[in-house]
Amino acid sequence: MSDNPGTDQPDPLDSFEEIIEAETTRDPDLAVIEAGSRTLRTQGGPPQADVPARPEDPEVDKALREVEAELATRWGETKLEPSVARIAALMDVLGEPQRSYPSIHITGTNGKTSTARMIEALLGAFELRTGRYTSPHVQSITERISLDGAPITAERFIETYQDVKPYVEMIDGQQEYRLSFFEVLTGMAYAAFADAPVDVAVVEVGMGGSWDATNVIDGDVAVVTPIDLDHTDRLGGTTAEIAGEKSGIIKQGATVILAQQPVDAAQVLLKKAVEADATVAREGLEFGVVARQVAVGGQLLTLRGLGGEYPEVYLPLHGGHQAHNAAVALAAVEAFFGVGAQRAEPLDIDTVRKAFAAVSSPGRLEVVRRSPTVVLDAAHNPAGARATAEAVREAFDFTRLIGVVGASGDKNVRGVLEAFEPIFAEVVVTQNSSHRAMDADELAAIAVEVFGDERVQVEPRLPDALEAAITLAEEEGEFAGGGVLVTGSVITVGEARLLLGKG
Repeated sequence: MSDNPGTDQPDPLDSFEEIIEAETTRDPDLAVIEAGSRTLRTQGGPPQADVPARPEDPEVDKALREVEAELATRWGETKLEPSVARIAALMDVLGEPQRSYPSIHITGTNGKTSTARMIEALLGAFELRTGRYTSPHVQSITERISLDGAPITAERFIETYQDVKPYVEMIDGQQEYRLSFFEVLTGMAYAAFADAPVDVAVVEVGMGGSWDATNVIDGDVAVVTPIDLDHTDRLGGTTAEIAGEKSGIIKQGATVILAQQPVDAAQVLLKKAVEADATVAREGLEFGVVARQVAVGGQLLTLRGLGGEYPEVYLPLHGGHQAHNAAVALAAVEAFFGVGAQRAEPLDIDTVRKAFAAVSSPGRLEVVRRSPTVVLDAAHNPAGARATAEAVREAFDFTRLIGVVGASGDKNVRGVLEAFEPIFAEVVVTQNSSHRAMDADELAAIAVEVFGDERVQVEPRLPDALEAAITLAEEEGEFAGGGVLVTGSVITVGEARLLLGKG
């Protein structure tokens, strides 16, 4: 594969197999917290990369791999026993660390991680020390727990695991089932945030809401991004049923920030808000996107928040869906600071602009190579794929786009492929290294039904699939508009990032 970024580095294809074997009620007077936060942030040094590489120190890398191996012995994120009993017991023996800071809790079907990153950026710009917990990870498990906008170091991840491990084993012995992979990571995040300490935690649910492991916090602000059909075997077969599960993060007296929702989902969420005596702000009514236009590397927005309009906000992310995520994030941070409730004036516009201009979201319409352009996007359900397809049409001038799709077997793969069919000239189907990956031949059979036999190529190994797609895109010529979009799974995108020299 030619034009690999970082030509001074070894070819990542050579080490790929080895790498893969190793996922409103708020006190407005924050002066004291902010002063302490600035001191801690100065001591903490410069932020790390969004997606960290493996530790350079062999001993640290070995220790991290040992932690990853121990976590891998636990139930994975797709095996669930819907209960917060185990995580609540762990929090109890840890001294309830999740109650030592306020939090913003985020659920929904799509856009959670990007919205969390935007909220984190805004809070950080206002000099608050943030902790962010998101999932799944793109490449490194340490991405899931961030402090001050950067993933915690491998050393700190290892230390946090060792600190909670005795308590985890204690709870394992008391419960019918051991704590799961996700539950242990959640406990680690909450403990790390308390230890930092953070001024505010930004927490993304793993799945659902009511019984999600993250739901032992009482979020001052509950955010619900757009709800659509996903995980229907666990959350319900309609958007209303899914909304019922996700509404579980709405706590008594909280402020609820609702993105645009299907009517049946909105009814369920509003009913829950009334029961919890929560204040509700709805996209399209109390806040929203006033205007947007495509700009170099992203888009220029005018947002209406709870405190007024915020014009000329540059967001270095593509797609209308990201503009809506930005509106939701802004409203969430306004609610956290009491804008629209305790105070009428909007947030400082220059600080808001600075924050949004610095936002990144790896694996979300991320350009990782030029000539031809290779874009990565972690869309893995039909709603996400439709949003991505629309954004590609708007932001990129491809005359011939080749898709590389590797999906998980438990997803609506046909729906994803149908969403991409209008924009893909051809599709190369493949599979990632996860045990959850759909077999490439099985995926190809569905792809042939959607695209026709002549537009489908099968390459079971992801390196071969990328090579094939880039070759097909290059047939347009160096100065034509050929490109490649790698999608279908966060895991596929993460592995492609490694292959293309990122991280």
